[in-house]
Amino acid sequence: MKARETSLRIEGVLGAVIGYGCLAAFLILTGLQLYRWFRAGEWTHVGVVDCLRYVLSFFGTPDAAGGRAAALAHWLDAPIDWLGLHRVLEAVPASLALFAISVLGNCIFIYSSDRLREMHRA
Repeated sequence: MKARETSLRIEGVLGAVIGYGCLAAFLILTGLQLYRWFRAGEWTHVGVVDCLRYVLSFFGTPDAAGGRAAALAHWLDAPIDWLGLHRVLEAVPASLALFAISVLGNCIFIYSSDRLREMHRA
């Protein structure tokens, strides 16, 4: 019973971190886009591909190194397969994806919190 309770607590914490972290990123990105729109009069499109490139460069993924992160970085720059997925990721706004991930993380947080309450009531 303790292992299940610990697992639910970890799930809840991860769900909260993902949910609220992505919500904060969504608000920051949307605020930045609004600022640029008010300032320059043009909406700056930021796709999922742009965000993935930024995240990979932020964590310092070397281009010459092997591994999945380097392969993802190469695919983002010049896809040779999964071309349709690449087009979708370019077209989908990153703010929409961040908001959807925040909703998913919040659902995980609420689910695990409810399960913990049920365990303590029984």
